[in-house]
Amino acid sequence: MPDDHEVGFDDTDGTDAPDDGENSTTAEDRQARTPGKGRTPEARSIEASAPEEFGLLQLWWGDGKGKSTAAMGMGFRAAGHGYRVHMLQFLKGGASSVEDVRGEYNAIAAMPGFTYENSGHYGWHALPDESADDDHAASARGGFERARELIDAAGNADLTSPLALDGSPEAGLHMLILDEVLYAADRELVEPEELVELIESKPDGLELVATGGHSEPDYLTEHADLVTEVRKGKHPIDAGQRARKGTEY
Repeated sequence: MPDDHEVGFDDTDGTDAPDDGENSTTAEDRQARTPGKGRTPEARSIEASAPEEFGLLQLWWGDGKGKSTAAMGMGFRAAGHGYRVHMLQFLKGGASSVEDVRGEYNAIAAMPGFTYENSGHYGWHALPDESADDDHAASARGGFERARELIDAAGNADLTSPLALDGSPEAGLHMLILDEVLYAADRELVEPEELVELIESKPDGLELVATGGHSEPDYLTEHADLVTEVRKGKHPIDAGQRARKGTEY
């Protein structure tokens, strides 16, 4: 726990302590005024609930590893509070070094309230893996139309109320993760202008998380509430390390 000066209190004379009527400055009183009231968090059973402050647009882009990982981490955190989360992946079909299993899919399938689907084509666009550009484009277009369906469905749901944890994503979502959609836009498999229109159509209560791409999505900056660049300092792939089971898939 941070010391008293780090949280804005002076333990010498109490002059920096907020006035709570008694202006008490004991450790117990100060601890009780922290967000967690000094309690150590413990796991609780997951029950359907509704967020009070969702509705922002998050963008995660850059040439570093961790964009999708961060988005899925938020998805697990939201689902842990009983919120309904869905991840729609673009261009995550795999490569020759990746087995036909993904650890995140197994984990999501075991998590109440968290679902996923994949609109990717085998291989990665523009890589020499014998996958056809037309197939990538068709898969990306299908994913984009699916995203439109999910956002429209969320607009017809009451996002201020709990949603069934085992309900279909068409019944409404509190958080939608569009994984690698920014990469699809970078590659012009999805038109950036269409992505702007899609985002503008989202309901106020839907938290939308978009990831991917090595180029800054400046066409979305004015719409976004959080923009994070994940920058590469060093990556084992540059030294010839192939994707590893348990870290990349």
